[in-house]
Amino acid sequence: MKFNSMFTPIQIGPMTVPNRFVVSPMCNNYANTDGTLSDRTLAYYRERALGGFGLITLEATVVDERAKGGANKSCLFSDHQIAAMKRVIDECHANGAKISVQLQHAGPEGNAKVAGHALRAASSISSAEGRDVPIEISREEIYELVGLYGDAALRAKKAGADAVEIHCAHGYLISSFLSPRTNKRVDEFGGCFENRMRIIRLIIEDIREKVGHSMAILCRINSTDGVDGGLSVHDSAAVAAYLEDAGVDGLHVSRSVHIRDEYMWAPTVLHGGFNADLVTEIKKAVSIPVIMVGRFTEPHFAELMVREGRADLIAFGRQSLADPATPNKAAAGKLDEMLPCIACLQGCVANMYAGKPITCLVNPLLGRESEMYQPTGASKKVLVVGGGVGGLYAAWLAASRGHAVTVFEKTGTLGGQMRLAAYPPGKGDLTNMVRSYIQKCEQYGVTIHMNTEVTTDLIKQENPDVVILATGATPLVLPIPGIHESGLLHAVDILDGKSHAGKNVLVVGGGMVGSETAAFLGEAGHKVTVVELRDEVGADVRSEHRKFLMKDFDEYHIDTITGAKVASFFEGGVSYTQADGTEARVDGFDSVVLAMGSRAYNPLEEEVKQIVPDTFVIGDAVRARRALDATTEALNVVMAI
Repeated sequence: MKFNSMFTPIQIGPMTVPNRFVVSPMCNNYANTDGTLSDRTLAYYRERALGGFGLITLEATVVDERAKGGANKSCLFSDHQIAAMKRVIDECHANGAKISVQLQHAGPEGNAKVAGHALRAASSISSAEGRDVPIEISREEIYELVGLYGDAALRAKKAGADAVEIHCAHGYLISSFLSPRTNKRVDEFGGCFENRMRIIRLIIEDIREKVGHSMAILCRINSTDGVDGGLSVHDSAAVAAYLEDAGVDGLHVSRSVHIRDEYMWAPTVLHGGFNADLVTEIKKAVSIPVIMVGRFTEPHFAELMVREGRADLIAFGRQSLADPATPNKAAAGKLDEMLPCIACLQGCVANMYAGKPITCLVNPLLGRESEMYQPTGASKKVLVVGGGVGGLYAAWLAASRGHAVTVFEKTGTLGGQMRLAAYPPGKGDLTNMVRSYIQKCEQYGVTIHMNTEVTTDLIKQENPDVVILATGATPLVLPIPGIHESGLLHAVDILDGKSHAGKNVLVVGGGMVGSETAAFLGEAGHKVTVVELRDEVGADVRSEHRKFLMKDFDEYHIDTITGAKVASFFEGGVSYTQADGTEARVDGFDSVVLAMGSRAYNPLEEEVKQIVPDTFVIGDAVRARRALDATTEALNVVMAI
């Protein structure tokens, strides 16, 4: 497919963007504690400019020091923050990208403890259970805040920015004014539509007065709030038209407030362009350029959206984290070399919430871009044992740094646990990661031997300088009476097609693997029951993923028994003890599937270290855990050899 539309320039106010690929504003926690952008930030943004993105939106940048909701947030509430931002912007400009700075006040979604000030919002309504109740911002503070936005925009101009983007989405301060669900005011900023829009109109006017027409003004809005009483898509279309009349040059259309964040940072089950119909409604309402958001990874549907006139630019947020060179690879017709975002949310969203620097399962070099160009020492002969994602990543990264690398995989298929994780409903995109790692190994000349079990004799024969053990994990089989005699099946074998379950299935273990295996079987028409020790199934699944997983449980009528400690296995069932000490049993199942976790498989380390002192163990071979840990560990090992 040719991406002609994605590579045409576009005018947004006074700014000419060279193509339609946009980096979304994403909090990364790389900034210095004084709000200035760090060297790490510079390397991060430079890499995306080098990768061919036409417009890069700098992360949500705080306009009011009383609303700084994290220690490492980008800020523009002081002149001393200008110089560091200018360094970043100059570097991006030098590599062909235009820069927009998103201006934000988190409002009720902020962090009062970190900011040292009470949260502010249109009305005193908590954003969610467990969050601080904000103070209703006073009229005097509103007019002061309007000026703070204008001052921050002027600082962005002095830093060389081509545009500013006012954050009006996701339940943050301005969003809390726009929505009647969160705005219960009875002054000139509440009530009718015109009054609820007043704050953003005043901000636009103040920015325009201070920067003139020398830079573009954009607004990020919700296509819908996604909650009853909030803005619908029709409300948002009216908001969009109002903003155009107020003088904004472009719109960046996202979706939802935080309590519906499964549609803000969509998990794997939602595919690229899932917001397309909503954004199309916004596009109909305006003549200014519209940026579409919606888990875009590969550029094919993005090309259609621009070609059909349903959007003007496409935001590649998390995809720009996974592969900052996505536009260049699209232009060169080398999409098979692209590293795909799999929407796991493990390193980006999880770390963002925790106030930690964001990372990426697929691309562990995220946030460590400067290390990519550090020279390696002399070329070494590296032997990798295990062809799961940890082993494959270690192999291609080592090869890309000039080492001679060989991978040995004892089975006939690469990908390990990650390949099997792609089988449950909605998880198919995980296969893209496995395939991309294989392709990268091929690209960098890694030798791969399949169906080969590594022995000490083979190690001696190969005589490597470095060995990386990535032997993975095996199913956890606890010493429970009857577990070996009851004829149970393993979840991994069900997913891999090596075992076949009967009609009526009991899954023992309701963590992520057990719950997703249950959904896999339920989708196929099996009658499934899950028994789990904890008080709920899927307790270890990220909330955004779990919401869709639980929909599967409802749709496929999957029964659950929670708070149950399995005491024994027998053919067709188990006995268990409940939290109050009562005993019970369930039986009559055609198949019992074991999914109680995994244990590290590392049979070689002790012997291999006697032969090759530079032997490293990574991933599940250390202990069974997240794939993010495996790829990050692989990076650390490779950068050290």
